Amino acid sequence: MTGENAVSEGGCLCGAVRYSVKGPLRDVVNCHCSMCQRLHGNFGPHSKARKVNITITRSDGLAWYKTSKVARRGFCRECGSGLFWEPFDLDATGIIAGSLDTPTGLKTIGHIFVGEKSDYYEITDELPQFEGSSNGELVNDYK
Repeated sequence: MTGENAVSEGGCLCGAVRYSVKGPLRDVVNCHCSMCQRLHGNFGPHSKARKVNITITRSDGLAWYKTSKVARRGFCRECGSGLFWEPFDLDATGIIAGSLDTPTGLKTIGHIFVGEKSDYYEITDELPQFEGSSNGELVNDYK
């Protein structure tokens, strides 16, 4: 959902993790990096919100995994659903768009790390594509 007063909700497949987000969500950026491929089985569709606007309303299954020196991933330890990508140096958290309750009101705005995408699919839309990071053009809007 968009707008300063919007409230969006989401969670994992089994319901052991639920969250709410106050305020706007960034539209979706599809990340095609090798890490997202392993985590999601394909590319990772990420929205984003400020950390202070995200409230975990049910945390029974929430676990975090430090995937690199720059970020950690939040997931449900019960059902395995991927939920969050949280960089250590930004005040924002990436939210896996598929974990949001629908309708989201979001749209896809671009693709990052297409240089790492797998060979079994093609990107056929006309949205911006970046071989690696977008260098802030699509992603780092909360710095």
